[in-house]
Amino acid sequence: MTTDYRYAFEAEWYDKIACLLKKFYLYYYPSDNTVELFDLKTRKTFLKRTTSEGIQAKDFYIGAVVTIFSRSIKITAYADLYTETKLERQLQRILALLKPDVIDKIGEILRIITDHDFQIGNIKMVQLTLDQVMECYPIKDITDKTSLINYLTSGPVVALELLGENGITRWQELAGPEDSERARSTAASTLRARYGRDEIRNAVHGSENPEVATRVCERRVLRMIININVSISCVLEYFQELQYFFPDLKSKSKKVKNTAVLQNCTCCIIKPHAVQAKLVGAIVKDIQKAGYIITALQQFCVNSIMAAEFLEIYKGVLPEYNAMVAELQSGPCVVMEVSRKDEGPNVVTDFRNFCGPMDPDIARQIRPDTLRAKYGKTKVQNAIHCSDLPEDGVLEVEYFFRILDGI
Repeated sequence: MTTDYRYAFEAEWYDKIACLLKKFYLYYYPSDNTVELFDLKTRKTFLKRTTSEGIQAKDFYIGAVVTIFSRSIKITAYADLYTETKLERQLQRILALLKPDVIDKIGEILRIITDHDFQIGNIKMVQLTLDQVMECYPIKDITDKTSLINYLTSGPVVALELLGENGITRWQELAGPEDSERARSTAASTLRARYGRDEIRNAVHGSENPEVATRVCERRVLRMIININVSISCVLEYFQELQYFFPDLKSKSKKVKNTAVLQNCTCCIIKPHAVQAKLVGAIVKDIQKAGYIITALQQFCVNSIMAAEFLEIYKGVLPEYNAMVAELQSGPCVVMEVSRKDEGPNVVTDFRNFCGPMDPDIARQIRPDTLRAKYGKTKVQNAIHCSDLPEDGVLEVEYFFRILDGI
């Protein structure tokens, strides 16, 4: 039938039994929501066209991990020009930055972004150094821009890969005019009007044109001399290359360092089902509203070996162990290092109580204001993993932000 078109992607899956990274063509048929896998090594069909529970059209983009019959398949590239042309037009990928003075409002802003039909493809909190800024922007004789450079290096920023139809135009509309004071008088509902202070401390930044938004390149010294007439948006222009913050395996770019401090902290993981349901903003907002500080935040995609290793402490203890492993490796999860300003109770115990009982049904009965009561579905899909024991907090954070982020 003429409407039975398909999208084609290059994809990969790590087979833990054979210890092999298998590569496929992944075909997705929007007409009936079916998938097909073709093994590139054997040149044979690996999975005949079939339905797979839980997948949707919006799940198919570069960098996404889709779960097909318990296998976490990572999409690495487009496999044909038709797919690239069609999807790049429909689903623009842009980079957005949440600047240092809105770090305590991450949850609020993420919720606004997802409420405006953007999908978060990736996220990472980083600390830009002066050397990194100077390496990307060989700035000379622009003393009036010193305050901008100082601002960008004054604290953590959160880098976001956003996906959405007509994404660049809609992001510009959501962000508002660069000058926050002008935004408050002309576009009061925009992010810069609500959270920004002036032209420099204006809360957010993002891609401004398709070429910058979708350009994929290796990290390099940019030959650009900025003069006093260049707008602030130009100063950040080249940070809009997604590869700088989210380099793929083929990229020669070094990863921008995460912000984990590994001290007086606990680990919080927003599970894949909650990420899929666009609950990240709401959950982070609740965490920050309760007085917790998020000192590191990053999206991870773990395979079954990593998930089993991380959750090994529950093996033989909880009957749900295998299902917990399957859930954690079923798609992207968002991991946070959480701490507190005060010197109150141990943060691990305090935060575990804030998350609530493992079973959301029980949580809704006895602790209805906890995270699992509000966002959990079952004992396995209970929205949140948190460290159980005081000695586990730093170890679990280290597993993700030092070991996995270093791979």
